[in-house]
Amino acid sequence: MSVTHRLTAPAPGWTATTDVVVVGSGIAGLTVALNVRKAGLRAMVVTKAVLDEGSTRWAQGGIAAALGEGDTPEQHLDDTLVAGAGVCDEAAVRTLVTEGPDAVRRLIAVGAAFDRGEDGEILLTREGGHHRHRIVHAGGDATGAEVSRALVAAVRSDPDLELIEHALVLDLLTDAAGHTAGLTLHVMGEGQRDGVGAVRARAVVLATGGLGQVFSATTNPAVSTGDGVALALRAGAAAADLEFVQFHPTVLWLGADAAGQQPLVSEAVRGEGAHLVDADGVRFMVGQHELAELAPRDIVAKAITRRMQEKGADHMYLDGRHFGAAMWEHRFPTILASCRSHGIDPVTEPIPIAPASHHAAGGVRTDRHGRTSVPGLYACGEVACTGVHGANRLASNSLLEGLVFAERIAADLAERHAAGELPERTVDVAAAQAAVAVPLPASESRAEIQRLMSRGAGVLRSAASLADAAAGLALLAEQARSHMAEEKPADPRVETWEAANLLLVATALVAAAAQREETRGGHWREDFPERDDAHWRRHLITTLAASGDPVSTPEEQ
Repeated sequence: MSVTHRLTAPAPGWTATTDVVVVGSGIAGLTVALNVRKAGLRAMVVTKAVLDEGSTRWAQGGIAAALGEGDTPEQHLDDTLVAGAGVCDEAAVRTLVTEGPDAVRRLIAVGAAFDRGEDGEILLTREGGHHRHRIVHAGGDATGAEVSRALVAAVRSDPDLELIEHALVLDLLTDAAGHTAGLTLHVMGEGQRDGVGAVRARAVVLATGGLGQVFSATTNPAVSTGDGVALALRAGAAAADLEFVQFHPTVLWLGADAAGQQPLVSEAVRGEGAHLVDADGVRFMVGQHELAELAPRDIVAKAITRRMQEKGADHMYLDGRHFGAAMWEHRFPTILASCRSHGIDPVTEPIPIAPASHHAAGGVRTDRHGRTSVPGLYACGEVACTGVHGANRLASNSLLEGLVFAERIAADLAERHAAGELPERTVDVAAAQAAVAVPLPASESRAEIQRLMSRGAGVLRSAASLADAAAGLALLAEQARSHMAEEKPADPRVETWEAANLLLVATALVAAAAQREETRGGHWREDFPERDDAHWRRHLITTLAASGDPVSTPEEQ
């Protein structure tokens, strides 16, 4: 199988060679890179911004693992399966929860310093959907920043681990047999590696993070434009569960016109006892679920949205005034500073919040070794769909997933290398040249894609809203094709490549969401409000048709 679609881009002007190229510098990507280096393989990390600017550093809550007294992997598994609303891959979840505790201990050995009590034991907290205190955290609410710091330091201490920063990945390269042989990328810098180039490698690992930037309001950084999912689809790989997008219930509300990355108010704030209230101070989660404010995120996000509709309001409130100043300053210093920078003091007033796009449960489909349907192409972290999250990710399972499955990818690559199953590959230049060039939308299309997706495929969805979104996205694609046919194409550059990736991923997400006629987890259909296990307790698998259009097919039950 060869690549059939590629982004419109100049021919590579430079070439580099390595054994394994890892795209992304969060917990997943850096863990893969460090572990394949231990196995004696050459590795290169390609990252879109600088090494520590991925989604990992923004993670406030922590890492979930059965480390506490009385807790067990089986209990962690049960909570994960409940949150996943019937479509988790139980074998993948079992892998996550059984290998998770030791993976966290190895992360500590790398240098990550988690918060500890006076007795020296790691402090554990609780978040939504968990029946046990099992969340390790650092700096109160700066876990991701600490994890990122430790891994970046370890990577920088290896002089033979090659780094390319400010690089946008473009497309996969394959050999004549359809096996991964490297990738093309664009480096936004100066010197020998400026502009479009190629990295030839025995294997490629996608750890590019999420697709949150397809929505107007998201907790994801600006670099989260679905690049990995788009690349994989163009390369012929399958994606799964794209319709399941988790909207974090408590994101700082900055006004009706706010767009882009929004400050997160961690689930851990509710874990420590903050209450969700409306403008009248009424706690509306009591009686909605046995865990009230600590119900799974989809339930809380839906309850907030319903209350907003009932009250004709565009936000609700999170009340943690009873914590007192000392607790806010010690336990949640990052959130406290963020709120105060926007003129809100959680010590003396409730925090205005509303749901915003947070985490994609779906992504590039992989097995439990991180292997995709394209030989030699791996994926882990938020870009991947391992089946762990099902229809709704359990709080703080994401960093653990990135950690556990990154280690498994590295182990698989090391084993294959030792067995002589990772030979050097020769790029099939003719196939790359024959691939269909994807027309590039204008860079300003990004804002229109986000508007269409937020209105039509956000927390609330219906056949009508999804049809409107699909029509708007199709119009943008047609405009790009027309401009190419008229020889007035958009210039190939970072902004137009990102817009093309967002357009493809948004179109695929809407198609899957329109097909799933039920409400389950992070997918809420107003016109199909009930869960339908008889017809929909299955995955939707998305691939790219010869036309370049995404096609979603229900997996056989």
